[in-house]
Amino acid sequence: MKSHLLSALLIFAAIGSTAFAQKDCTLNSPDGKVKVTVSIHNNIQYSVAHENDIMVAPSTISMTLGDGKTFGKNSHLKKQTVREINETIPAVIYKKRQISNHCNEAVFEFKENFNLVFRVYNDGAAYRFVSTLNKPFVIQSEEASFNFPENPNAFIPYVRLESGIYDSFESQFYNSFENVYVHIPLSEWNVKRLAFTPLLVERANGKKVGIAEADLLNYPGMYLHKAEKGLKGVFAPYPKKITQGGHNMLQGEVQSRESFIAKQEGKCNFPWRAIIVSTQDAELANNDMVYRLATPTSRDDFSWIKPGKVAWDWWNDWNLYNVDFNAGINNETYKYYIDFASDNNIQYVILDEGWSVNGAADLLQIVPEIDLKELIEYAGQKNVGLILWAGYYAFNKDIEGICKHYSEMGIKGFKVDFMDRDDQPMVQFHAEAARIAAKYHLLINFHGTYKPTGLQRTFPNAINYEGVFGLEQLKWTESVDQVTYDVTIPFIRMMAGPFDYTQGAMRNAIKINYRPVFSEAMSQGTRCRQLAEYIIFESPLNMLCDSPSNYKNEQECVDFIATVPTIWDNTIALNGKVSEYVSIARQKGNCWYVGSLTNWDSRSLELDLSFLGEGDFSAEVFKDGINANRAARDYKKETISIPANRKLTIDMASGGGFVMKIMPK
Repeated sequence: MKSHLLSALLIFAAIGSTAFAQKDCTLNSPDGKVKVTVSIHNNIQYSVAHENDIMVAPSTISMTLGDGKTFGKNSHLKKQTVREINETIPAVIYKKRQISNHCNEAVFEFKENFNLVFRVYNDGAAYRFVSTLNKPFVIQSEEASFNFPENPNAFIPYVRLESGIYDSFESQFYNSFENVYVHIPLSEWNVKRLAFTPLLVERANGKKVGIAEADLLNYPGMYLHKAEKGLKGVFAPYPKKITQGGHNMLQGEVQSRESFIAKQEGKCNFPWRAIIVSTQDAELANNDMVYRLATPTSRDDFSWIKPGKVAWDWWNDWNLYNVDFNAGINNETYKYYIDFASDNNIQYVILDEGWSVNGAADLLQIVPEIDLKELIEYAGQKNVGLILWAGYYAFNKDIEGICKHYSEMGIKGFKVDFMDRDDQPMVQFHAEAARIAAKYHLLINFHGTYKPTGLQRTFPNAINYEGVFGLEQLKWTESVDQVTYDVTIPFIRMMAGPFDYTQGAMRNAIKINYRPVFSEAMSQGTRCRQLAEYIIFESPLNMLCDSPSNYKNEQECVDFIATVPTIWDNTIALNGKVSEYVSIARQKGNCWYVGSLTNWDSRSLELDLSFLGEGDFSAEVFKDGINANRAARDYKKETISIPANRKLTIDMASGGGFVMKIMPK
């Protein structure tokens, strides 16, 4: 340990005598493999290497204030300190109970009232600016650059607009944050388009670099765009005028913007810019960088936060059959959903859009077909909680009053939708909504929003996020390759945190048979693929997207889905290759759940189950049936014994999946 710490100490080399500090500094990871070099001259540059491979070439960083002063240009270094951090973080609602936070940290203090902090982990690095100013100020712009040698390939999640017109950055700052990936050289970047983070860049010897951000609480989110030598950050300017509009008048539409990107009151921490390094793709599917960098929660009572499954109405279009009432947004329909949830040990039912009066943007105006008090009482008798959908504009009118009112009625949480921005006021809304909801013991599922950046650590009741091109897209999208997308997001989007993908379709289609049908939607790929997604995808509040009527005909699959936990004691990524396949094992108590997904290629994989340790184990297995390449719903359930050598070969059909629940004998 001492040798690692010594190797991590900053090594300073004076370059010459000038009016400002000139230093070249290096900081190593605890295992000595990741190295960050910081050069402080007339500007500040950093670079990241892994062993002998350049991960990020020298890249300039700075922040420009409204008065023209800068953090990072011609700055005078006053003091520098280095320390080793080696602690275990207890996780509340997460994919594991404990997280290692082991890094070496350098803090550079400058005379211009700012600090710059770098941390170097075995799996990457991160930096952030810290203001020590004692007065309000604005940030005019931020220079965040990520340069790369040569012309690497990248998996780029472009902003996607329904209009298909990308005539300005301004138009792209207002979007649903639902994207697919293109795999191209950076030189082929469409210069008219912005992209989200996380973004993945291929490096030498099969290594990869993920660019992400963490601890975004009071600052605009970072987009990425092509720069001369790599990528640069782009930030939405601060809104000047916002009007009510958009979907059912539930969105805040920015009509004009200021010349700056953020306002600050004085001393503050800015978001972390994270550079995640992997030597094997599978490592990306189990990365903790964003969570570990987030601000810890200040609360100590989490007993009221109940993760779990949700019977969902919107994806299946309230489409019930073999019932003696008109299905739709009414009490009879929701009692049917509640009965289904209760019978199958599903914790929640959601009332999606339509329970409150459309167009009113008033969550206290309930449609006459719904008697909410009666439904809450009925659900309580069945041990089922109710969650309400809420449009952003309606929720933001009076967060405190709405949370207090519905918490007292017995509602368990809100699914808040149609934010569709990540400028500073919208980021502040997320933190404030989570804070107030926690006060009233309410869960928050942020739908129609940007990727998570660690708010789920700061406020564990912020239990889930969308920011994903989820299964809902298959209700209306003709030309989409959801199967390839499914084996891409575990390595990229999931680095940021959980997502509200909404899996669980019981209508499954092979590639040539898929078609979008809004009211009787189907998935691409096999039935076992849908089951495996409950293990592969991180989602503490996890939907069952299909109709209870369909699930009643598929009880064997429902029984399995209902048993899969949504938070975990431990997670191990077993194998994977971006856009091709992935296998993940997750532990809850003495049971392990293993899931695998493939792309459109039929595939055999060997799973290494040595993590089980000593003892005899059996497994309940769901695997693609012999005819799954022709009939996507074909599957086989069986019970097997885990081999003594802990090696198990599995087969998956085209667009297929594999799941098993492993238990001690």
